[in-house]
Amino acid sequence: MSALRTHTKQTPKGPVVLVVMDGIGRGAGDEADAVSIAATPTLDRLWVPGVRCELRAHGRAVGLPSDDDMGNSEVGHNALGAGKVYAQGAKLVNAAIATGGLFEGETWKMIVERGARGGAVHFLGLLSDGNVHSHLDHLEALLAAAASAGCKRLFIHALLDGRDVPPTSALEYVERTERYLAGLRTSGGIDARIVSGGGRMHITMDRYEADWAMVERGWHTHVRADQRLFGSATEAVNTLRAEKPGIIDQDLPPFCVGPRTEIVDGDAVVMFNFRGDRAIEISRAFDDAAFDKFDRIRHPDVVYAGMMEYDGDLHIPRRYLVTPPAIERPMGEILAAAHVTQLAISETQKYGHVTYFWNGNRSGMFDENTETYVEIPSDNLPFEQRPWMKAAEITDRLINELRTGRHRFARVNYANGDMVGHTGSFDATVLAVATVDLQLARLRQAVHELEGILVVTADHGNADEMFQRDKAGRVLRDKASGQPVVKTSHTLNAVPFLIDDPRRGDRYEIDPDRCKSAGIANVTATCLELLGFVPPDDLEPSLLRFR
Repeated sequence: MSALRTHTKQTPKGPVVLVVMDGIGRGAGDEADAVSIAATPTLDRLWVPGVRCELRAHGRAVGLPSDDDMGNSEVGHNALGAGKVYAQGAKLVNAAIATGGLFEGETWKMIVERGARGGAVHFLGLLSDGNVHSHLDHLEALLAAAASAGCKRLFIHALLDGRDVPPTSALEYVERTERYLAGLRTSGGIDARIVSGGGRMHITMDRYEADWAMVERGWHTHVRADQRLFGSATEAVNTLRAEKPGIIDQDLPPFCVGPRTEIVDGDAVVMFNFRGDRAIEISRAFDDAAFDKFDRIRHPDVVYAGMMEYDGDLHIPRRYLVTPPAIERPMGEILAAAHVTQLAISETQKYGHVTYFWNGNRSGMFDENTETYVEIPSDNLPFEQRPWMKAAEITDRLINELRTGRHRFARVNYANGDMVGHTGSFDATVLAVATVDLQLARLRQAVHELEGILVVTADHGNADEMFQRDKAGRVLRDKASGQPVVKTSHTLNAVPFLIDDPRRGDRYEIDPDRCKSAGIANVTATCLELLGFVPPDDLEPSLLRFR
């Protein structure tokens, strides 16, 4: 790796601190925009001409297939940390299916061999077309290929979304899947059924070891088939909604569909999610013989495969269908090689984003002598009940760390805008955004005292658009109540980017022409330049223009 070169421009005495306001984008400023409605005096004060702009954080700007694809925290932090745009999960899977490469690998051959010998092939994942964790097109392609390979027992374990798609849209995906399975049953004499399910925030899809009980409930649902039994997935969804009025899909309890179908020795299991963070823990439960996070009671001998390798350092899972992007020389590695001290901090919900995803899908540190990672444990409570989450505790620790003088560069993620925004609770999201703004005020003062530079951006939008819109862009309203229809997914909006540097004078500004086509991948080179380095040529260019 070539060494970083320094430039001759003035650099700060104190640290450069990058804040990622997770899920806080630039909305329309109307009734759907919790960001504009929230009290944000600090952001308003920092939105200064010359050192502000908007950056793209979705679609092609973060390596997704099209600009109709929402950004997400995983690809957002990959882009922020890498400083380059890599083809990401959905795009890689699309290509592997289109070329047939996915079905030529040894792992797929092992899966269909189990099926051809009479074992069941189970497909576990998010039943959605949100294209953040999964896509139904991928599931249907896998089912078709398995059927063509002679597999006669194909079972779906359906995690219901309501987060990357409208909050009560589950039946659209269930019905589409049921139609597809009916076609397999009719044309091929295949036993093809949805056999279990539940809301993604209630079972299976925990991340960062925040709530292993979620994964345990998923294990009982999918593997042991010991949850409440229904005649169909549609019946399950309708019944559970009726019993808990107002519940949204992501929170629906687990269910099984008769006849009860367990995962047993000789079967194969495919986790068809391509995104890693919420697939790692269930993969560990299937793959790890010494697993001890909960009592599995029974550990079936199956061929288990992920759509992708969800953790490239720990090699989770052992088998996978599509190779993830190889992200070379992310910012963390570049700075470590130059012996620049770094701090990464967030609460549990986003800790992996400022470490694992920031570092190009790598666990661990590049240099333990120069890097410090701090995780503030998250509360295990509904986010709308604690919209402030752990923002204050993060700021407390961050300021204390900065005052030690050890860290030349620091990155912090405030999870509030995203995690509370996903609940669909508008009032709680307004409080969540205001909470982040309050912490920015505290952090800004500390950075000023240390004669550093504060940089603020986001990884994608969410809180900036809390209601769905019609084709004309108007807020969509429920025909019966007249109330806005809640939106719980990310947005296609740009995100803010601003620099707070009291000693800037007229030395530099953000180049407005460069910003017109820039995305969040440009943040890496910008921060490197603020730190006093000439950014490597292979990065997306810095947004700074020096006078």
